[in-house]
Amino acid sequence: MKIEIELDENCAETKVIILANKMTEEISNVMQILSNTNVIELIGFNHNTATFLNPADILRIYASNGKVFAVTDNEEYVLRLRLYEAEEKLKDKGFVRISNSEIINSKKAKKFDLNITGTICVTLSNKTTSYVSRRYVTKIKKALGI
Repeated sequence: MKIEIELDENCAETKVIILANKMTEEISNVMQILSNTNVIELIGFNHNTATFLNPADILRIYASNGKVFAVTDNEEYVLRLRLYEAEEKLKDKGFVRISNSEIINSKKAKKFDLNITGTICVTLSNKTTSYVSRRYVTKIKKALGI
């Protein structure tokens, strides 16, 4: 299979064309992969304003006082989702659960401090820290390949 990419500054929307002499299993697999790349957008609320949140910008999502919050570098938003719903939506985007009340974007984690016995201290890209609860330590180590 050959793959060609043409870049055109005048192109407004990405278009994928598959040129073949017959339908094959390989083409079916490529079509399935391309069709499953749905964009995940979360809506966060802050100061009576609804904002579309890009999952790549989110550092952590946590539950507190019956609400679920999404934290980015600049802001904190309220989500109208349960934590498990956010986790399910974002599991393929690098988000992992570190406690019963928090999930983090593993791509935004800068340091995992294993010195604390029985737990892990996670430092995120904005220099905030979170702690992996004892219950999730083995799952995090397995997810990170430690």
